[in-house]
Amino acid sequence: MPRNLSAWVDLMVHLIVMLALALVTFCYNSYVGTAALLLWALLAAFAWERCRDRERRFERYCMGIIRNVNDVMNYAVDRLPQAILVVEKDGHLEWCNRQVEEYLGGIKPEQGTPVLDFWPDFKIEEIWGTEGEYRFAHEGRTYHVYHRTVPTPPQMDPLMAFYVEDETELADLKQRFRASRTALLYIQLDNYDEIMQGQSEAEKSMLLLAVRERLDAWMNGLGGFMRSISDGEFVAMLDRSSLDHAIAEKFDILDQVRKIVNSKGLPVTLSIGLSLADDQSLKELGEEAEAKLDLALGRGGDQVALDIGGKTQFFGGKAKAVEKHTRVKARVVAHALRDIMEGADEIYVMGHHNEDYDCFGAAMGVACMARALGKPVHIVLSDMNEGIDRILDMVQKDEAYDGLFVRPGDIAGVASLSALLVVVDAHIPHILADPTLLDRIPKIVVIDHHRRSENFVKNPLLVYIETASSSASELVTELLMYFGDSVRPTRLDATALYSGVVVDTKNFNVGAGVRTFDAAAYLRRAGADPVLVRALFQSDYETTVALARAKANAEYFPGGLIVGSIPERLPNGQIIAAQAADGMLRVDGVRMSIYVFQLPGDVVGISARSTGEMNVQVIMEAFGGGGHANVAGAQVKGVPLSVVRGNVVERARAYIEESDNHEGHTAGGR
Repeated sequence: MPRNLSAWVDLMVHLIVMLALALVTFCYNSYVGTAALLLWALLAAFAWERCRDRERRFERYCMGIIRNVNDVMNYAVDRLPQAILVVEKDGHLEWCNRQVEEYLGGIKPEQGTPVLDFWPDFKIEEIWGTEGEYRFAHEGRTYHVYHRTVPTPPQMDPLMAFYVEDETELADLKQRFRASRTALLYIQLDNYDEIMQGQSEAEKSMLLLAVRERLDAWMNGLGGFMRSISDGEFVAMLDRSSLDHAIAEKFDILDQVRKIVNSKGLPVTLSIGLSLADDQSLKELGEEAEAKLDLALGRGGDQVALDIGGKTQFFGGKAKAVEKHTRVKARVVAHALRDIMEGADEIYVMGHHNEDYDCFGAAMGVACMARALGKPVHIVLSDMNEGIDRILDMVQKDEAYDGLFVRPGDIAGVASLSALLVVVDAHIPHILADPTLLDRIPKIVVIDHHRRSENFVKNPLLVYIETASSSASELVTELLMYFGDSVRPTRLDATALYSGVVVDTKNFNVGAGVRTFDAAAYLRRAGADPVLVRALFQSDYETTVALARAKANAEYFPGGLIVGSIPERLPNGQIIAAQAADGMLRVDGVRMSIYVFQLPGDVVGISARSTGEMNVQVIMEAFGGGGHANVAGAQVKGVPLSVVRGNVVERARAYIEESDNHEGHTAGGR
């Protein structure tokens, strides 16, 4: 059947009409009819041949078009500015276009050449049979690869197509854009009042000049801009490339400034809050930098706090927090706390779960303030606090404290709309005795002596964090001094506070300053009983044996590190681990002691101690914990004790090595 169906139909109509006329003529005259039929047969044969010839020419025309299109397509694919490779599963090249030759500097790879021979970082095996994209670099060029599977018959080997684009210019542009991002720095002398106290005007000027010279030299070396905004406060700007350089040097400006001392030998320390520009406004950039400065100061100062990629990083924090010689802040906070309490109808006091003596003592002190104002008060205790059983039993036997203690499950709802929650000896929400209270009580006050963590109670009315203080009990005792004449701590209140100070200072041997002894003297005058406190800390035979066993299985590592473990679940395992860690610091040459111990469930506790040369808080933060430079801890869930111990050893040894190397460079005058 010819392709041009309408033309063939027309011919058939004509032929049929002519055949009919020839048959009619044959009826009248056989000779003439025969001639007509022969003529009709010739015409029919001619028409058939013409249709066949037209069909052949049409096919040749179509094939010509197809060949031209194929040539154009092959030319376009071969000349695409994107390299195309068809690769076998074993990594050998099946076919590639001309752009691959240009990417390889004019050398066209032969069929069967392994792709890894000219692009070693090219991924084939890892992504075989999948669709997606990835990037790789080779000889200073950056390539973006899209990969797809190629449909093949079952009898053929499987193939994949790779589409490769050279995006080196785009990558360079991104890198230049990243390097040009602005970093805003708030710089502050975090012990300005202390270093300037007792200095002459000339000495003050010399100190500030020395600090300014170090900062100017550091900033000029980085190519940044800095201006002083007040005494001891500066604002500076860097680009991202300079910031990366400062990070690589671990902000050695902290060490340089720390070498500056006043006439009394007190070193100058810096705190820096840094925010890196991304998509925020300039106002938000400034607020973030200010928040990071507050975080650095809340952690004790002498450090840098910055946020990159949504993760807060800290540098420094080697210097001990300096004890303030005046109690101006304590007096101001005491008056503010009294005003807040007077406006509350009901007061709740809460510390961290598994309360210790310092947490319990601070809570008792705050409850004493509330009772002095005639406010209903409750101390929220967690379900796991075996360490304070003795003093808790003593307080509960006193009728004056009936209804004071509640458990998280006992608080169905807070009846008062103006209730107040005072958080003591902690500020991280998830470690509190009852974190749900943070959402149910809008008015919150935080009193703590630990270095401030990134994870902090949200929107507190009042924050009182003094990392130089020995304990939360010391802070609360000072607040009691200035709370008002109506407050009168009872013998049990004073004893609870005194026990908290004794525990955290290791019987006034660690971290005790002038104000610590002033607080202890105030508590003694209020009726604190040291004999009773000593009786609280007496251990039974089983505990003594367990402590000796824990010390015996400790392992010493080079650099002054001792690590021990308590694999058995003991009722007072946390206390034993803390005592063992404290005891190991008495070993000659030991600078850091860490114990890991098993807690109920699949939780492993870590107790870390330091002589002051190392900051164990930095190590514990890596395990989700925190604390002080000398005393810190953490809890790890879902990881075996042996694994936690290995991770602790690795982290601690790396920290000691880094600190020793850094101190060596500093001493060498780097």
